[in-house]
Amino acid sequence: MAYSAIIALAGAFVVTALFSPLFIKNMRRLQYGQQIREDGPANHSVKAGTPTMGGLVFIPVAILASIAVTGFSPVLYAVLLVTMGCALIGFLDDYGKIAHGRSLGLKARSKLGAIVILTALLVIALHRFGLYSTVIHVPFLDFEIDLGFFHPVFIFLVISATSNSVNLTDGLDGLAAGTSIIGLGAFMAIAWQAGLPEVGIFCAALAGSCLGFLLYNHYPARLFMGDVGSLALGGAFAAIAVVSGTELFLILVGGVFVVEALSVIVQVASFKLTGRRVLLMSPLHHHFEMKGWSERKVVAVFWAAAAVFALVGVLAYGR
Repeated sequence: MAYSAIIALAGAFVVTALFSPLFIKNMRRLQYGQQIREDGPANHSVKAGTPTMGGLVFIPVAILASIAVTGFSPVLYAVLLVTMGCALIGFLDDYGKIAHGRSLGLKARSKLGAIVILTALLVIALHRFGLYSTVIHVPFLDFEIDLGFFHPVFIFLVISATSNSVNLTDGLDGLAAGTSIIGLGAFMAIAWQAGLPEVGIFCAALAGSCLGFLLYNHYPARLFMGDVGSLALGGAFAAIAVVSGTELFLILVGGVFVVEALSVIVQVASFKLTGRRVLLMSPLHHHFEMKGWSERKVVAVFWAAAAVFALVGVLAYGR
């Protein structure tokens, strides 16, 4: 698996790095640029018009690279089903923003409805391939939990929460891409230990394509991943966790994503209940920006935190 993973990672990196400039050129020609939130940091206004939907490059490259190295397998099919499904939701969301010239695309209920369908398709696929299990592993504790009939609902919650969390994290140049690379490295190690080489190779391919994308997404970004990229990454993490029974380990490996999502929940809840905000701005990365941190510093600190979370997740699984 190690040799195949290296091939997948290197191949995806090279192809993404080579095709991204052409994609950027075409997006500029079509004037498909990023719409900036009016309630976001004032200094982000300069990013308006930056080519977006970079996920249209690195997601397909990762999928093709993993298939080229591993061939077809039921477990890989299940992971790709969710990844591509979330990518499609993200694409429709991005297109809506660009077509209407606003920072909001699909309505929340439309996204949730699509994820319900996606969850049903995943459960059906896992059943058909004999891969469906209602058992999940509990980190740090030597036992498992059988969720029974509640498991499909749990899968829906994992997919919706994870895709949304990665999407919320994608607010600074290189933040979501770098954090995802670190998390994918952790899940590659977990997949290796779980006896799922195809999943591990997919993690390597997706990490490689994200790395190639990061060449153009680091500060100052020349290309944004868009919702087509962030939702697909979240869907990939969720699917990897589901097929390996490590949904609860996702909380550890994706700790930065969890904290970012919680910061929004706390901010909204506090304002509605007390009329006061806990943070200067949410998600959390914007809070540190408002405190005077440079964008590069925030990203570097969050990457470091992601590395710690990922290490804890791998150690927890291997104990």
